[in-house]
Parts: sequence; structure tokens; C-alpha cells
Amino acid sequence: MRDRREILGRAFRANPAFELVLYDRLSPEERTALADLRKDPDFYGILRPLEGAAALGVKSIDRETALLILTLREPGPLPSYMETLLGEGLLRTVSRLVADGILEVEHAGGFVFGAAALPLFSDRTGAGSGSGGGGEAVGNNRNRLSDISIAALRYGQDLDVDDALVLSYRLYGFNRRPLTPRWKARLPDGAAVQDWLGIGHNGRWRQALDRGWEPTGGSTEWWLSWRSRAQVDGLTGTGATWKLYVSPAPEALPEAFGAILDALTAARAPQFKVGADAWGILRADKIVSYFPSFERLAAAADAIASRLSGLPAQGVPFTSEIGGGGLLSWGVDPPREDSPSGAGESWRLWLTHRLARALLSAKASATATGDPWRFALERVRLEGVDTDTWTPSAVLWKRS
Repeated sequence: MRDRREILGRAFRANPAFELVLYDRLSPEERTALADLRKDPDFYGILRPLEGAAALGVKSIDRETALLILTLREPGPLPSYMETLLGEGLLRTVSRLVADGILEVEHAGGFVFGAAALPLFSDRTGAGSGSGGGGEAVGNNRNRLSDISIAALRYGQDLDVDDALVLSYRLYGFNRRPLTPRWKARLPDGAAVQDWLGIGHNGRWRQALDRGWEPTGGSTEWWLSWRSRAQVDGLTGTGATWKLYVSPAPEALPEAFGAILDALTAARAPQFKVGADAWGILRADKIVSYFPSFERLAAAADAIASRLSGLPAQGVPFTSEIGGGGLLSWGVDPPREDSPSGAGESWRLWLTHRLARALLSAKASATATGDPWRFALERVRLEGVDTDTWTPSAVLWKRS
């Protein structure tokens, strides 16, 4: 990040492309749609883009940010109370507000935000040579999953999609295998998947499954799910949930499933799930196991890696590689309390939602330079994610 004094010495202003609307002054339909946000005692209302600025999107705003917006309707320096309030976190907070277009910062005789302002805050945007997207290197710690993740962002950048949610799900599904008629006929449902994996009636791994695991009752048309029969420390439903992704190539899974099951049992994993049909088996994150701590997750990863050395991997984008050249990776879901609805959100969706919005913002900016995917990387880096390795910082979730 650039020099703190140089950035904070500039003038800022609230982006005039937005109107700030108190929740109480929204229409009845809007208040109903946003009712869950009122569970947050700091919620103020929304920033709504004016006509011609729809790409900026609607943003929910807390009371402190609303005060800042009202203060900076007239351009000027940041109010001194912000440094008292945020301390060392001030620059990162301001960087996020400018990246999201909530604030604009003085530059070259005018005011800029989003991708156009990024060079003021980061010295990483020029990493990787080439002006047309030819250079991809953004750091020194990249691995196979980092490469897949960047490929996903470049793919998303080139899509003719202007809906952030649609784009997010396209990023989320990147690197899944195509659902061919052959796969669809082979694995039409959960029963067929269990037979194929060797855990159906009289299957070769069925006894091992029954000894160590029982169905959770949470199985759906999308997932088959089991929980451990052992007396282990399970998931509390309150703190962060650590997720281990096991991503072998689909054709390698039947032979490998017994070793995966054995390793999860030995590592005392509380719960795991498997895709329930061909569509689920062909997705990159076809097997997910849940843990209450990173230490437990790492032990399971070691156990699986030692049993599956050399197994061909598919690889889950936007996860942190932990072994097997993309075979094993991890993420950590936000605590449910960090979602106003209390419904929780998955690690990868948390990322792809933010990446999609950043891609669209950069593509819509007439003054931005460089590739939108680079701006998307830097935007989630400002949230505390190492986008060379897709590792969340230790303080990303305040209650993790």
C-alpha cells in the first residue's frame, strides 16, 4: 500500500453519483426487502446510484459511513475523528470506500474512484508485464490454484454479463467439468453416485462408511452428507467454519474414495459431503469436509495427502492450496453472526460476490486503466485476503 501520509493528505468527497437514503424514508417495498439489515444496530440506510450510474450498485451503509458521506458532500480532508476512531485501520478503510466508489479522492486536478484510483493506493497493479492482459504474475507465492483463480477472473472479465450475481455464480462454477450425456446417464441421482463410489448396498466401502459415519439428515438434491459417529468436537454453528476441499479428477474418484473416507475418519472430521449427482461430481468442489479449527483441518489434509499421492487433481478456484498440486485446499466461512440474516455465507461465494462487483465496476469505469481482473484482486486484498494464495488473514473474521 502507498505512503499513508501522502494519501491521507489529499482531498476526498462523497461520490455525487449516489444518493444517501435513510431506511425510514425508503418505500414500503424496499423496507421489506431490507428488513434483515435492521438486525445490525449500526445500520443507517442505503446508497442508491443515480440515473446513469447503475453499475455502481446499491450499497448498505452504517451510521459512521453515513456521517462521513454527509461530511464530505463538500470536498475536503478526512475528518480528524476518523483517525481517532480507526487508528491503524484508517488507510485500509478509506481504500475500501474509494475502491467501492463511496468516496472519491483528489487526483490530477479532479476526483477519481474505483479502478481509476487504485494506483494511488497500491503498487501491485503493474505487476506482470503486458498491457493487454498478457502478463499474469501478481506475486511470488502462486501455485496451481492461484493460476486457476486468475484464469477464472480473466474469463469473468471477458463475459458479456452485467449482473453481479450472475457473474458471481459464473466465477464460482469455474473449472467444473462439462455435464456430458455420458456422465448424466452414469450418475443421474444420489443412489447412482453412492453405487459408483462404492458406498451403496454391498459396496466395497459401505462397511467403513457405516462404522464411522451416519447420514446428517441434511442431504439434499445437491449433496449427500454424513456426520461422524465418534465423540468428536463438532461444529458449534457460531464461530467460523473451516472447510477442506478434496478435488480429484472425477474419473479418479471411485478408486480413491475409500482412502478419502479412511483419512477423514482417522482425522476425526465432524462432517463431510459429496455431490449428489453428475453435476455435483463434476464440479471442482465435489467433496467438502467441515472442521471447527484449522489444526483439525490440516491433520485431515495430511492424512489424505499421504494416502493419495499422485492422484490427478481438478482444483477448486478461490481456495488456498494445502497439498497435492490442487487436490487439497481450504477456506473458512464467515461466522453466521457476520451476516445480517444469520443465514451464513460460504467462503467462495463471499469472495466471488466481491470479485464480480469489482470486475463490473472496473469495466464500467471510463477512466480506469489496466485489466479489470487486477482491480478485482486488489479489491479483495483490501478485505484481508492474500490473493497470491487465496489465504484469509488471521483477523478477517472478527469472531473466527
